[in-house]
Amino acid sequence: AKGSLGSWSFFLVIRKPAPHPAVSKVHPLVMMMLSTSSTTTVAACRHLASSASRSVTTVPMIIDGKKVQSKATTFFDVHNPATGELIARTPQSTPEELRAASDSCAEAYKSWRTTPPSTRARVMHKLEGAIRDSTEAIAKVLTEEQGKTIADAKGDIFRGLEVVEISCNVPAMIQGETLPGVAKGVDVHSYRLPLGVCAGICPFNFPAMIPLWMFPPAVTAGNTFLMKPSERVPLSAMMLAELANDCGLPPGVLNMVHGGHDTVNFLCDDDPIRAVSFVGGNVAGAHIFQRAGKNGKRAQCNLGAKNHAVILPDADPQSAINQIVGASCGAAGQRCMAISVAVFVGKAKELIPQIAEAASKLKVGPGSAEGVDVGPLISKQAQDRVTSLIQSGVDEGAELLLDGRNPSVPAGCENGYFVGPTIFSNVKPGMQIYDIEIFGPVLACVCV
Repeated sequence: AKGSLGSWSFFLVIRKPAPHPAVSKVHPLVMMMLSTSSTTTVAACRHLASSASRSVTTVPMIIDGKKVQSKATTFFDVHNPATGELIARTPQSTPEELRAASDSCAEAYKSWRTTPPSTRARVMHKLEGAIRDSTEAIAKVLTEEQGKTIADAKGDIFRGLEVVEISCNVPAMIQGETLPGVAKGVDVHSYRLPLGVCAGICPFNFPAMIPLWMFPPAVTAGNTFLMKPSERVPLSAMMLAELANDCGLPPGVLNMVHGGHDTVNFLCDDDPIRAVSFVGGNVAGAHIFQRAGKNGKRAQCNLGAKNHAVILPDADPQSAINQIVGASCGAAGQRCMAISVAVFVGKAKELIPQIAEAASKLKVGPGSAEGVDVGPLISKQAQDRVTSLIQSGVDEGAELLLDGRNPSVPAGCENGYFVGPTIFSNVKPGMQIYDIEIFGPVLACVCV
């Protein structure tokens, strides 16, 4: 599944129906977001930012099928990356709330595991339709909290929707096997049974796709699921969880909690939780894999990458230029399958100036604005990190063909976390921009 993350900008939007009724049930901040036009004008961008800063909503949890406001005293700020404005607060769920959410999942498992697989799959059929009907609404919220373009947001949702579609066929996948007569009077029967309570720890860069990678297959197979979305982008996941519950998941089958390290450690340590799935950075992934494994849990951790593309001398020039620019700068480079190193063989190096020229034509701006190709990075810290790595490339002797620092952006977005497409040539192994996963729209070109 991870290898399917290639070109997310290309997909087919078949229809534009009315949002699923469950969308109207999300908290006021989300409804405020849904009321803005899909083509964000400067005035609308400023209005959204100022309105959010005046009245900041705390993101609720979902426990036992109900939205629950946390009694937390610690919160994580959710910013609109295009403006830098505060739009919501994510609570650090308290130990008591984490305990209640896990216990709810464990209790729901007792009956959900014996629910016929066809009945469980029927919920996924309903969820598939609900997500299709609500794609426009979810995409707007996703863009506001994460920054990616509306086109990328819809692609984010669609890739997750494909997993929901596959989950509808889980009943066929969990059939056991029978082998009669393996020895005299001996038959062998195998059964595929659910594990119990499973947990998911999601990253910021794909707020819809990664949760939909996790809970639909798990719950359709008879497990219950405790999900922790990224504290930076919890709103899209909240919408998806509410849709799933409204489509027929019984209370406690899908719960949602929030937080940072304390919540992650709870999910790795809590005894009723039998398996943990994680997508994110290397440091966190190594910690989760070791801690969950030490506690006897199954741990599935998908971490970072430093992806190379090799361009051969006989490559079609225009196709190679388009593919490399899209793969390196799409989603602002914030995806684990981004191409951050291009290796040019022989005369293929003649394409490097054309790649820089094509990248320079990409429009940088708020993801909700029409015609934008590259949205902001997720945070000021991410912006500072990427610009620092760009400077390291200059300092270490690489040739900077296109500098994306301080790009031109629309009025009202001056405080956004933008870095434009950046192209280096003459990059060598050992340079930081070659060795480190940049997670920004930066391409290092190597000639061999």
